[in-house]
Amino acid sequence: MSKLFENMNLGPVEVKNRLAVAPMCQYSATDGCASDWHLQHLANLACSGAGTVMIEATAVERRGRISHGCLGLYSEANELALKKIISFIKSIRPRVRIGVQLAHAGRKASTQIPWLGGGPLTAGQDAWQTVSASAIAFDNGWHLPTALTAEQIQHTAEAFAQAASRAVAAGVDIIEIHATHGYLLHQFMSPLANHRKDHYGGSFNNRIRFAMEVVEHIRRAVPKTVALGMRITGSDWHPDGWQIDDACELARRIKDSGVHYACVSSGGIIPHIRIPAEPGYQVGFASKVRQASGIITRAVGMISDPHQAEAILQRGDADWIAMARAILYDPRWGWHAAVALGDPPDGPPQYARAIPPLWKP
Repeated sequence: MSKLFENMNLGPVEVKNRLAVAPMCQYSATDGCASDWHLQHLANLACSGAGTVMIEATAVERRGRISHGCLGLYSEANELALKKIISFIKSIRPRVRIGVQLAHAGRKASTQIPWLGGGPLTAGQDAWQTVSASAIAFDNGWHLPTALTAEQIQHTAEAFAQAASRAVAAGVDIIEIHATHGYLLHQFMSPLANHRKDHYGGSFNNRIRFAMEVVEHIRRAVPKTVALGMRITGSDWHPDGWQIDDACELARRIKDSGVHYACVSSGGIIPHIRIPAEPGYQVGFASKVRQASGIITRAVGMISDPHQAEAILQRGDADWIAMARAILYDPRWGWHAAVALGDPPDGPPQYARAIPPLWKP
């Protein structure tokens, strides 16, 4: 059997293989509530052959949404809408593990849905006041955020914990804290966005303080049967920003605090950065984090070929592979990868006659 299709454990949660569907925003919610689009989207991906499906960045409070169309877990209505979808998925694919990525967009909130133009909302589009580590706009023409006070930071950390409790009630197996791509927790971590003078700014220890408090709040709020992860930044791709050594130290800290895995991505903190995007361009970050910390590490970013994914695992660069655009393009990627690697594809029995090794006359 290939390594990609081996079982693995994320703390208390066993997953049936090392392939995960990455969290991908769909911008199709109503005041944070999942819609029929999410039902078909997530159920379809649960049949992809991946052992884990991660639900998109899900706001822990209303102002933490990227757009009006973003998912949330800040209300009972949000929880019930998501519970309905997760219950359905587990009824048809009981072995697939479902995770959710809890997020707060910070200064990158209050934007238009991408296919409607993107960019910051105008006053006539029901814009809202954004927040961040410091009162620094993401880019020219973007909303100027207000800097969170120490009291507001604690309130936001508690919002993460409340959203985590709602996620558990909705039926998730895995909770992932979003701390990269230029969103709120990353805004505190990166010196490119954090110019604070209090105990949440300046030193590395101060800049990661908010994220570590979020971990503590969530760990207290959810049962030990739920796996906890964090998506972290391998690099800001800027000499004055967050670096791979920072990521390695953060991974050590979160592992010691009870986080079971780190998904290593990069970029997004400031615009107009040239990122050398090529197949597997972030895998080196995942490898260094894994070696330095010993935490279970998930690689992501332009991984699209089964043999590429298998080689990453065989080399020990990561323990787990997440796929996004490639699996949107081919929602049966997991079946095709299993065939390519000589493993039995895992599809619903209703589809067995469509899977070549299971074809019957």
